[in-house]
Amino acid sequence: MNALDDDAIRTLVRRLARPHASGGEVIERSVILAEGSDSAAIIAWILAHSGVPDSTTAATSKHGLHGSREHLGLSTSTRPPLRFVLPADSFDRADAPAADSSP
Repeated sequence: MNALDDDAIRTLVRRLARPHASGGEVIERSVILAEGSDSAAIIAWILAHSGVPDSTTAATSKHGLHGSREHLGLSTSTRPPLRFVLPADSFDRADAPAADSSP
């Protein structure tokens, strides 16, 4: 696959992202990885546009069959991010037309 340019990545991220509770957009890491060899360029674009990695998970019970997995060494600090969150204005800033300097 050919390397994507900035506009192609913006279009792709806009298509794959969904609304986030913060008012911005969120895109799952698994969806990015499914894009194949361009996934590194997509993640770089997100980070360059004020996107932040998010590894938070829902609170779970530490009891039962699959309780705490801390004994397995699977802390959230060593796992890759589950998703990336873009601010509400990330596409507005990227898509804003240049100001017309003519009188």
